[in-house]
Amino acid sequence: MEMTEAARRESAFDAEQHDAVADLVNKSKQQNQATEDTLESVLGTQLGKPIGQTFGKKATVKVFSLKEAGYRGYLAKVKLHDPKAIKLVMSNDKIGDKGETTSSAAKRTGAVLAINAGGFSKDKNGLLYPMGVTVVDGEIVAFYQTGLSFIGINKNGHLVGGEITSRKDIEALDVEQGATFVPTLLQDGKKQKIPTKWKNKREPRTMIGHFSNGDLLLIVIDGRQKGYSNGVTLEEAQTKLLEWNVRDAYNLDGGGSSAFVYDGKLLNSPSDGRERKVVSNFVVLP
Repeated sequence: MEMTEAARRESAFDAEQHDAVADLVNKSKQQNQATEDTLESVLGTQLGKPIGQTFGKKATVKVFSLKEAGYRGYLAKVKLHDPKAIKLVMSNDKIGDKGETTSSAAKRTGAVLAINAGGFSKDKNGLLYPMGVTVVDGEIVAFYQTGLSFIGINKNGHLVGGEITSRKDIEALDVEQGATFVPTLLQDGKKQKIPTKWKNKREPRTMIGHFSNGDLLLIVIDGRQKGYSNGVTLEEAQTKLLEWNVRDAYNLDGGGSSAFVYDGKLLNSPSDGRERKVVSNFVVLP
């Protein structure tokens, strides 16, 4: 009798625990949906309807055209269904190469979306080498300099990064893909200090971030083209990103390197008049 009563109580407790967990999961789903609805409303109000959408097995991509006072560009909101959908691709998969355009990297990898990524330098033989720290498929393929902004994607497909001082910092973040440039723009929804030499300079920009719901943001703004697009300052970018409910954001290599490729087409207008060969690109697989 006592055994039967104990079993009944245990069963009732298990049922209660199950209901409590189910309730928490349901509330979490409702909160996530509410956040998603709010974000879609914000983007719809400020940017209008997407000019392109891709609903892939690995990722859903929505592309918007930017037309603000003084500048133009393109923005992509990316929902990853598979963390491996976003990759950092080195120029022709090499460290020390002549460079590769963003369009070429997208075509070669079968990507639906691609933007240029990390900064680089050129040696006397004309070979390009990435600056700072670079990670490809979980492997640190270059570790040249610290004290800059590392921009990474971890094993869960989340944007991580900031200042890196050692290889252990990279390992602790569980980074799968990553590149380096400067500066960090936003952290936890707060503007970060812009270094003096970067302040109030209007330039073409490439940036990456994530929205309040965790979706990724990839953005390119054209510049150095009077009458079409003058570029944007990092301070202006910080303010605009917060208006779009972006929580964390990083500045990638810009200037003539900035390129935004979607569905096989270069959408933006590079300031060099044509695409520049770069050292690395972030690509999104459909």
